[in-house]
Amino acid sequence: MSAQISRDTLGGAAAAGRPLPLSGAYRPREGIFDEVFAPDGTLRPGYHRIPEAVLRDAEGLAALQNTAQRMLLQLGVTFNVYQDQVGVERIFPFDVVPRVIDALTWKNLEAGLIQRVTALNAFIADVYGDGNILKDCIVPRDLVMECPQYRRGAVGLKPHRGLFITVAGIDLVRGADGEFYVLEDNVRTPSGVSYVIENRRMMTRLAPEAVRACGVRSVERYPADLLASLIELSPADVARPTVALLTPGPYNSAFFEHVFLSQQMGIELVEGRDLVCVDHKLWMKTVHGLKQVHVLYRRIDDDFLDPVVFRTDSLLGVAGLIAAMRAGSVAVGNGIGTGVADDKAVFAYTPHMIRYYLGEKPILPIVETYLMRDYDQRAMVLRDLDRYVIKPTGASGGYGVVIGPKATDRELAEARARIEADPAGFIAQPVVTLSTHPTLIADAGSGAPRLAPRHVDLRPFVLMGTNPRVLAGGLTRVALREGSLIVNSSQGGGSKDTWVVDGPC
Repeated sequence: MSAQISRDTLGGAAAAGRPLPLSGAYRPREGIFDEVFAPDGTLRPGYHRIPEAVLRDAEGLAALQNTAQRMLLQLGVTFNVYQDQVGVERIFPFDVVPRVIDALTWKNLEAGLIQRVTALNAFIADVYGDGNILKDCIVPRDLVMECPQYRRGAVGLKPHRGLFITVAGIDLVRGADGEFYVLEDNVRTPSGVSYVIENRRMMTRLAPEAVRACGVRSVERYPADLLASLIELSPADVARPTVALLTPGPYNSAFFEHVFLSQQMGIELVEGRDLVCVDHKLWMKTVHGLKQVHVLYRRIDDDFLDPVVFRTDSLLGVAGLIAAMRAGSVAVGNGIGTGVADDKAVFAYTPHMIRYYLGEKPILPIVETYLMRDYDQRAMVLRDLDRYVIKPTGASGGYGVVIGPKATDRELAEARARIEADPAGFIAQPVVTLSTHPTLIADAGSGAPRLAPRHVDLRPFVLMGTNPRVLAGGLTRVALREGSLIVNSSQGGGSKDTWVVDGPC
């Protein structure tokens, strides 16, 4: 294939509804929803007028990919991997073929995301407040009370505006039917938004004409929107609140993001040792003395936030923080105890929460979820264990997940033993064959660049404040290993730029 593809060729193909000449070797997988190509070979909505600068031949894409890799190295866009023999810091893999979501599809997703996060926030406020959803037996009381992320220290806390959730990352997958399904909720300390912004900056430098021509919605306002949401959390009588971002430090897997967001928002990045509580107020140590902090954007887990209430051996948080929160002098986003809504067993009840709190039908369906604590559901799953995905209820990052159809007999036997030993610690879900997207890889034989289908998911980000704000697009994660359904960066995944397009791209 020639390295040059003319605009006339691209325009003619688009007008005829034929696929653009991405690569003669690209073949969507049968029975799997391909994000770019319909089964008849025509292009999906949003891809019809992608310019030559993006959808060129594989060799041209490889040149862009190499440029992107150098830029990532220069910018230090990294993540940390614990217990890695090669080293803890890695460049976050980036694929230059963008994922496109048309405006109509995004409008429905946006509405569903706002609905979902609004209900999750109401659930958390209720659980640590009156507990009506438990009294009405919509969600089992023991399921919540025994949840590893339930925090008795948060009972009775009433944040300003009732907002426990400031930032939510909702993991979506697209099934074989082309519909989006909710796979997981992340409302503790969701990460990944810095890569969304850096990916867009990367594509704007690599293919500026393409970004402009397609009318891609901007993601640059996210830090300003996040700061506005945090300020809206502050005590009502504070005219100019001081906001700080609390990080566990440079060894955390998302430390790059902590630095990035603090710089973009123009706020201080602090560790626990930089803070102190005096007279039920939170103070930041500066060269000029103590300065009061009114809003703390925490990126550390509950257990480490306050050694007086949680882990007494924690050096990451600050003693007295919970007392200061109860006094109303400081707000924390996301709130204490939000992890109860992340629990994968509680997840099964989220459609009921939407109906209970909002009186609405869920816009976004969830992936069917079976609770191993339930005898009948457990028996059904154990009977055909190789047909399900098994997940620990409290884990994240893809750790502990067993994908039945791809597991060995030994792995299945070990999963069975763990379930039988601790049924409440696991859920099962049917295998969702994630949609695929053309992704640039090196041919296993020749090493030459080519495009191949790789599974993807999507993590949009929702900000809760006076009004909900949804970042246009979100983080598309891609499983770079052939056939893999695990997209997490810690498990060998990468990312793509996600384009929400207003025009007929």
